[in-house]
Amino acid sequence: MKLLKSLIAGALVATGLSTSAAVAETTIFYGHGGPARGTVPVALKWFDERIGELSSGDLKLDIQWGGALFKANAAAGAIGYGVADAGSIISAYFQKEMAAYSIADLPLSGPNVWVGLRATDKLMRTTPEITQNLADQDLVYIGTFTASDVNVACAGTEITSVKDIEGKRIRGAGVYGKVFGELGATMVNLSVYEAYQALDAGLIDCSQGYSYIIPALKWHEVIDSYTLLSWGQIGGYGMFMNKQSFDALSDSQKAVLMQAGEELADKFAQIVMGANTRALDEISAGEFERDIKLLELSVDDRAAMNAATEPFIETWKENARSVGLDADMLIAKYTEAVAEFTKEFEEQGYPWERD
Repeated sequence: MKLLKSLIAGALVATGLSTSAAVAETTIFYGHGGPARGTVPVALKWFDERIGELSSGDLKLDIQWGGALFKANAAAGAIGYGVADAGSIISAYFQKEMAAYSIADLPLSGPNVWVGLRATDKLMRTTPEITQNLADQDLVYIGTFTASDVNVACAGTEITSVKDIEGKRIRGAGVYGKVFGELGATMVNLSVYEAYQALDAGLIDCSQGYSYIIPALKWHEVIDSYTLLSWGQIGGYGMFMNKQSFDALSDSQKAVLMQAGEELADKFAQIVMGANTRALDEISAGEFERDIKLLELSVDDRAAMNAATEPFIETWKENARSVGLDADMLIAKYTEAVAEFTKEFEEQGYPWERD
């Protein structure tokens, strides 16, 4: 366990914790697979400031960027084993371990990022079966990000219709990546952080992506086209904590983490939607050094992609059942939450836009 805690002089701490006579402070070592730029790092820095504020300076993160503690595709096991106290997990890399969380990777919530975030957070936070499933892996759910609505970026080629997918070498993840494969693409297994080099070297033609990633991971240096799919979003991406590290915290510290984690859904939606808008505006205005063609699939093509997704929803159910989860209950609870937050959005707008 990496958790470091400084206590008032004379207090006792568990093995592995360091003491100081200065001021009460607990540092949570956090691993993140990506670089310290982009929407998730902005949110992590906000979260660090928020837990410091809520705890009057008692809690803080020590964030290790760029896969320094573990790579994105090893995060679940690494956090569970205590390589870090906490870290970012992308569910698409962990179909069994994150079976429940990967429901957010199905195109059930539509492309509205805020609705998807709030529905996912409610499911993960209020479902005892999910809490127990994670506990069995020595994990605790803290809060959720989303990789945003799924689009596709290409180098030296473009996708203007579903027919253009056939024969392309595409990096994809989760159900969306599988659908590209079903539509005739040759799938290449790479993390999103490896896509830049693969696009630049010609190892892949296209990569599943998200608008804010273009400037964050500098894809604007290597891509020639970007196609909006208006399909769905990858929402199984969030903050988890090692259960032993979490259990070592006081009740008030746990409450702070959970409050900030719940607030994260609204904050991250605001961050990522703003970043997506800026990235698309920059492409449209030709502000990058390369001329990137901005494209959009037709209504019929979007319907075809949604239809191609349906078999994978059944596959997800089988996977969830294989680890002892009630798949039908989870789908029902999630879709109910999507309807709840869609209604709230339609009646009140986004939280940060309300009086």
